[in-house]
Amino acid sequence: MNEENEVRSTEQEVPVRLFARSRKYEKPSVDMSQVVGNCDILFICLDTLRYDVAVQEEASGGTPVLNQYGTWQKCQAPGNFTYPSHHAMFAGFLPSRFDAKNVTDRELLFFPKAIGLGKKVPEGAYGFSGSTIMEGLEKDGYDTWCVGGVAFFDKRSDLGKVFPSYFQKSYWNPSFGCPVKESTQNQVDFILHKLSNADAEKHIFLYLNVDAIHYPNYFYLEGAAGDSVLSHAAALRYVDGELGRLFAEWKRLRGETFVICCSDHGTCYGEDGCQFHGINHPIVNTVPYKHFFI
Repeated sequence: MNEENEVRSTEQEVPVRLFARSRKYEKPSVDMSQVVGNCDILFICLDTLRYDVAVQEEASGGTPVLNQYGTWQKCQAPGNFTYPSHHAMFAGFLPSRFDAKNVTDRELLFFPKAIGLGKKVPEGAYGFSGSTIMEGLEKDGYDTWCVGGVAFFDKRSDLGKVFPSYFQKSYWNPSFGCPVKESTQNQVDFILHKLSNADAEKHIFLYLNVDAIHYPNYFYLEGAAGDSVLSHAAALRYVDGELGRLFAEWKRLRGETFVICCSDHGTCYGEDGCQFHGINHPIVNTVPYKHFFI
């Protein structure tokens, strides 16, 4: 490296170093240092759920179970389809609030200690070692479970094996898939069966990918011939009832549990000529998020 390039390189590094030293992350609304090691953790992804539909059903009373646990927060999606969003979320980068202007504006429940984020764990966050939340929690004694839904979790292809491989125990069968009208019921039935035989002395981290809201969802709306915003909303109402069963039995068998519930991305039904997701559109990039205790 010649002298000119060396000077230029040094000048470029100074602002980065200053930013790393000066950044101060927002303190989480829940102290994860008190959650981890004391509670089970449920991470429920309502795959493809639009923010506007979630809020609409919240206001109309269509989701009485989820309404018990606070209002939806408007957030930015980590990605515009399942694969990038989950890589981000599993590394601790959950949806960030919609009005965030800076990386430090995000509420970090989970903090990956190995990456260049200043490396000092923010107050209230859970600092984990390893490449994923699950790897960190496993090191801290958690049993990590995955119950899949969409094809990225179905383990029948090399791509579908990636996410399940992050967990100690991963489950998928065709009855959990998007084309099955009873998919969420089948997932919840399966989880509750497994839960009844789980080690009561070992905390569980469960990731559940709920795919009923993903296309196809027309069969949740009587008489519908194709997917629409209305059938998307009907699918959410169906899912809400099944989550009620999951929460009630989990609480009975396991006690107080921390729940993260969000969407990974939204989806379009003709807005501005756009269809579905995997594209950057405000409806795709805006998602509902909440966390709470049961």
